Amino acid sequence: MPEVRSPTVRRRELGGILRSLRLARGMTVEQVAEQLLCSPSKVSRMETGSRAATLRDVRDLCDLYEVKDPAERERLSKLATEGKQQGWWQPYELDTFATYVGLEAEATTLIDFRCTTVPGLLQTADYARTMHRTAVPGFTPERIEEFVEVRLTRQRLLLQRDSPLQLIVVIDEAMLHRVVGGPAVMAEQLDWLVESARQPSVTIRVIPLEFGAHPAMDSNFNILEFDTAPSVVYVEGLVGWIYMERPQDLARYEEVFESLLSASLSPRESIELMSAVGAQYKERTAELLFPYR
Repeated sequence: MPEVRSPTVRRRELGGILRSLRLARGMTVEQVAEQLLCSPSKVSRMETGSRAATLRDVRDLCDLYEVKDPAERERLSKLATEGKQQGWWQPYELDTFATYVGLEAEATTLIDFRCTTVPGLLQTADYARTMHRTAVPGFTPERIEEFVEVRLTRQRLLLQRDSPLQLIVVIDEAMLHRVVGGPAVMAEQLDWLVESARQPSVTIRVIPLEFGAHPAMDSNFNILEFDTAPSVVYVEGLVGWIYMERPQDLARYEEVFESLLSASLSPRESIELMSAVGAQYKERTAELLFPYR
């Protein structure tokens, strides 16, 4: 499967270069905006990658920052062109979550901690479908199926590409015992977790209930790492999403994740636990199907 060129990552890569060029010239965002006859917010949004720079923007900024090398100017122009292309996820109208999918599409490593739910990249269709049905306000059945399709497409593109995403997951054991969709759905989900954990590019570790309190009991977060762009921390919550790129924020979440790894079972022990809980769900499913056996 071919590698994905994400327009989201191209915009961030270009934005980081433009910011470095501005700082090297000792200019403020306001000074650049004055020279380009645009608003400071436009300059800021181009530097953060939240706005795609046009070829004219790149030309004007290269002139302003005195970028003389034709090869460098061409490289920045290519990033601007790729940043305006459409990602496969854009027709699904994912709103703010589209930014995350765009980042995830070109991540080389994804570090994921989940306290109460299965990570999206490891969810089965029925588990994902059940989760979307609980949303408030609710979605139509058609919209739910679109969300499930997006989730399964992400899994296929990231975990089955030529250079699979390195997925490192820590989950709380409480998630294994929360029955989402019924015992049959959970049995299938835990089978899939076990199968996924045996893949070379996927590591799943479980924090056992008996460990007690840990530093991320009230949080879910991801750390996305890239070859050509700075790492990003993504924190998901009920009221929205937060992206953090400051080195001190990244260091804090990396430290927390190291603590979670220390609290978790080994990969082999985690597979054994998931298999054991999955077997319990299979027994409960059989009892429901054949109550008088």
